[in-house]
Amino acid sequence: MASSESFTARKSGYLPIRDYGLIGDCHGSALVGRDGSIDWCCLGRFDADPVFCRILDHARGGFLSVAPTSNFSVNRRYLEDTNVLETVFTTADGELVVTDFMPVGRKPGSGTHNYVDLNAPNWLVRTVEARHGTVVVQVKYRPNAEFGQRTNIELEQNQIAAKGGPFLVHNIGNFALRGDVAEASVELAPGQRLVLIIAKDPVDASAALDRVDRYRMITIAFWREWIAYSRYRGPYARDVRRSLLAIKLLIYAPSGALAAAPTTSLPEAIGDHRNWDYRFCWLRDTAFALYALGISGYGGEARRFSEFLPRVCAATAPDLRIMYGIDGETDLTERIIEDLEGYEGSRPVRVGNGAYMQTQHDVFGEILDWAMLFEALGGRFDGDGKAMLAALADQVVDHWHEPDHGVWEMRGPRLHHVHGKVMSWVALDRAIRLLGMNDRWARERDRIVAELHVRGGADEHGHLVQAYGRSNSDAALLRAPMVGLPMDEKLMRGTVAAVERELRSGDFVYRYRTEDGFDGEEGAFLICSFWLVDAYLRLGMYSEAENLFERLLKHANDLGLYAEEIDTRSGAFLGNFPQAYTHLALISGAAHLQLNGQAGPSALEGSDADRAKLMVTATLGWRAIWTVFKTTWKVGRIFSSRASVLALE
Repeated sequence: MASSESFTARKSGYLPIRDYGLIGDCHGSALVGRDGSIDWCCLGRFDADPVFCRILDHARGGFLSVAPTSNFSVNRRYLEDTNVLETVFTTADGELVVTDFMPVGRKPGSGTHNYVDLNAPNWLVRTVEARHGTVVVQVKYRPNAEFGQRTNIELEQNQIAAKGGPFLVHNIGNFALRGDVAEASVELAPGQRLVLIIAKDPVDASAALDRVDRYRMITIAFWREWIAYSRYRGPYARDVRRSLLAIKLLIYAPSGALAAAPTTSLPEAIGDHRNWDYRFCWLRDTAFALYALGISGYGGEARRFSEFLPRVCAATAPDLRIMYGIDGETDLTERIIEDLEGYEGSRPVRVGNGAYMQTQHDVFGEILDWAMLFEALGGRFDGDGKAMLAALADQVVDHWHEPDHGVWEMRGPRLHHVHGKVMSWVALDRAIRLLGMNDRWARERDRIVAELHVRGGADEHGHLVQAYGRSNSDAALLRAPMVGLPMDEKLMRGTVAAVERELRSGDFVYRYRTEDGFDGEEGAFLICSFWLVDAYLRLGMYSEAENLFERLLKHANDLGLYAEEIDTRSGAFLGNFPQAYTHLALISGAAHLQLNGQAGPSALEGSDADRAKLMVTATLGWRAIWTVFKTTWKVGRIFSSRASVLALE
């Protein structure tokens, strides 16, 4: 994916969210703007204090900018099958190529197919070259130390040191200090190259510059080797592969936890205060991720999460938190950074997420559904693991009849959310299928179905409703046809029709339209549109599902990335970016379209585990299985030279 267009000045000092690309090393990440400015960067951990945060305050936030001094047009792309970003600036005088990446590779001694034990030096690397002609390049650098705080910087030979902050290694020569910004202007001709390295810790400048080319080759090899394992061979391979690469980038390698997004406080409505920190691991998101990765051929990530999950559950037993820190932290106390104005003035900027203490019944169903999927794909739970799953089922029996905050984390009173009841049914159903019949679990499972008819809207309205005592719908109910809940076709169609009638706007679906404790409105939630694709397939509406899916693909940015939400009028991205949730739904949607096309809508019935078994065995056919086998064998042969192993000096 690539695009070329003339670049216009930032609006009020801010780029549109869709103008950013993501790079990372499965530890930290950075957002690179179309204009050549890196406006967000966390080194070492996704949730670290950012060394650049101009995306949250254009006047105070740190950044590293590289761009021609004259007018330019921009064409950018990821190098094929990688998370290495290439931006080409074309001016009247020549062409400038900027390559951005964060070095990552496999640890020495890791097995041929081990892509979860990783090394990263915690660097961000930029190389700048003139492809033809002579181009004058301007470099500007302003780091942050603590969150959004300016720091004193000292200019040294080939290095700029920031007190308490990052280190910039370079081969430029001389920088000049203007206020708190270090600047340099360099004329580049073909054959000349600038190198910039942002390092978390002090490094030897000369040695670091010498390693750049080797680290680049290792990083490219790592991403290409990993994505070669993808078993998806359908018509949307390019989009699926990009989404897989985005998801892998957001998995924190030391623990296996998935960050929901790499950013905090990008607003769900411009100028509003619906701004949240998403740099944590939601168990729900990770369950979706393991389905998407599992059906795509990636078992290592599922294994790593199966080690992470018991650890975090034990830390808060008998309670189950909806989210944890990316290394299992249990305290995610929310605080406000008063000094930052927020993206386009959208205050406040938040660090931490107060929703971590919410009660959300659906998470039990997500975890037990994941557990059944894990076993279906060859995983095994030991005695302790099974005891943990049984304890979760017992918790559901004790509490499913209570109100909760709901999947969307509204900060109002608890309600009897119907989606939470549906997923409580899922939890008990999966526990029985995994662990054997349990009269108590079975009795409560049946009570949930009966109550959904009486209080959940099924009998009174002909469709499921958002919460007991209400008549309005909720986009989370689009998941009900995909979890195996006993509901006839009339109820399924009524529920989907109610969501469309109340919440759909063009190709997009809002989460809900009810009071949530905040003023103003948010954008449409992109994952909900992909859920509508799944619901169409479940109802046998293949052409409607295919057409909607293909239209949704066109709403990605030029690099194939999606945010959390979208403005239905302007198409502007809203919310944290890129959003794992959206990319997970794209991967699943593509796989479901393929499964439906090969085996019909009945193949989508039941659980994720049921669908996964079909997708990785008989439904794909022997030819596809042979293709996967050959790909795995080929990867092992091609990369037996260990091209992606990174030994840290």
